[in-house]
Amino acid sequence: MSAEHAAIYGYGVVGARLPDDQQRTDARTALAAHQSRRDAWQRLLAATGATPAAAAAGYQLPFPVTDAPAATRLAAHLETRLTTVYADLVAAVPPPHRTAAADALRECALRAHHWGATPTAFPGLPDTSTPTPAPTP
Repeated sequence: MSAEHAAIYGYGVVGARLPDDQQRTDARTALAAHQSRRDAWQRLLAATGATPAAAAAGYQLPFPVTDAPAATRLAAHLETRLTTVYADLVAAVPPPHRTAAADALRECALRAHHWGATPTAFPGLPDTSTPTPAPTP
């Protein structure tokens, strides 16, 4: 799962920029959770005869991460991005695997909030609380 590979890479960057021991511990815990989740999805894919995608050598970060505030923003960004991925996965996988995808969605939403992301009513889905302006004719 490429989104988990990217999150794992991103948490390496996050951890390197956090000066506080507790924040580094939180980053290591998140990293371990993503590694475990990635490994579980890879085993599932392999069991179905599919070949899981390998991790890339590196990933493009969405913004420069040069200090602790940027590192926490990156952690929130990674988790928020994964809520979108897992929301899509809940809809796409067969019923026996939806619970795992929904659990992953919930965990990412909670971690996103922990890192400072604004909670949404349905994590991973577009916010429809603000009406979209009608197109002009």
